[in-house]
Amino acid sequence: METAWKLTNGGIAAPRGFYAAGVQAGIKYKDKYDVALIFSDIQAQAAAVYTKNVVKAHPLYLTQRHLENGLARAIVVNSGNANACVGEFGDQAAYSMAEVAGMFLAVQPEDVLVASTGVIGVEMPLDRVLNGIRVASSQLLNDVVKGIRGRKEEADEGAHRAALAIMTTDTMVKEYAYELPCSQGGSIHLGAIAKGSGMIHPNMGTMLGFLTTDAFLPAEELQNILREAVDESFNMVTVDGDTSTNDMVVMMANGASGITLSEEDHSNFVKMVKSMCIRLAKDIARDGEGASKLMEVYVSGANTKDDARKIARSVCGSSLVKAALFGADANWGRILTAAGYSGAEFDPNKVDVYLGSLSVAQGGKGVSFSEEKAKEILELKEVQISLNLHSGEDRATAWGCDLTHEYVTINGSYRT
Repeated sequence: METAWKLTNGGIAAPRGFYAAGVQAGIKYKDKYDVALIFSDIQAQAAAVYTKNVVKAHPLYLTQRHLENGLARAIVVNSGNANACVGEFGDQAAYSMAEVAGMFLAVQPEDVLVASTGVIGVEMPLDRVLNGIRVASSQLLNDVVKGIRGRKEEADEGAHRAALAIMTTDTMVKEYAYELPCSQGGSIHLGAIAKGSGMIHPNMGTMLGFLTTDAFLPAEELQNILREAVDESFNMVTVDGDTSTNDMVVMMANGASGITLSEEDHSNFVKMVKSMCIRLAKDIARDGEGASKLMEVYVSGANTKDDARKIARSVCGSSLVKAALFGADANWGRILTAAGYSGAEFDPNKVDVYLGSLSVAQGGKGVSFSEEKAKEILELKEVQISLNLHSGEDRATAWGCDLTHEYVTINGSYRT
């Protein structure tokens, strides 16, 4: 499908005025990148969406406070330790991260946002984290000098290392950049990185997402755009039904492009943000812990958008559906059952179910189909399950993955 924007290089540092760095601080593993810094060389408008888990990590509370004015200059992130559920130490550790990053980057601590991911309930090795921030700051500031001298493209590797540094059990780096040519000339950029593999469920899972743009949008408008995009992307992903304590998606807009968006540009920008979030969300589902297949559930013919979303998420989250997908078993009854307990209003006697293009149920009843063809579809790396409710005009899509033996292996020894 043709879009107004195109893929470009640079990742999270692709927009003008943004820089990033990632270093190996030895937080949990000696040779893993585990501290990331993202920095705007001018003040940026900022917005965020957070986990709805009542149990929240210490850096999340700090970021909420620091974003009350809708402004930010930097984000510091660590992996290997969640800094969650460790009492007063956790609050002090989160603030120390902001304070030290602010000191080296010459910005106020209140303009630094903090995120962490990793093991819950263990005090982080703060000395290692703070030293990592010092090293990352030095690397980042070197890239800022390159940018001033017209060599910003040399900073791309720092952006890639930042993407590596936020990973935990992820097996693939999740980083992209888009460029949107504008109607009056020039272009704006959108960069993004994310992490997520396990403990993923709507509202949100163990996932972090960071987006940067050189467009200018007021914080309140940015918040609305981000919330809408998250509702159609990250909140439509489930890997294992668990929602963590640290999840957040943050977006910064520094206006460094100097471009005033026309109505057409603004519309394309909103679509571009949504496209980016969906792309990252699908990567998270595809990279689910132990996963061998990506599952996409498309629900149409719903009375309301909420009903469509409930059913799509419920089918994606069903352990029985996920297990059947792993075994390439065309057990469509599990799909209809998961729709039935989703909390959505619909008539089960009207529902059609498809595996790919193969019809397996019509009007809530099974139909004759080729088991061989169904198995062939279910053995693909990407499988679409469709339900038509024949009750209305609304639709929704959710993403998930199969449930494999490897998932249990990974999570049976996560702390070690």
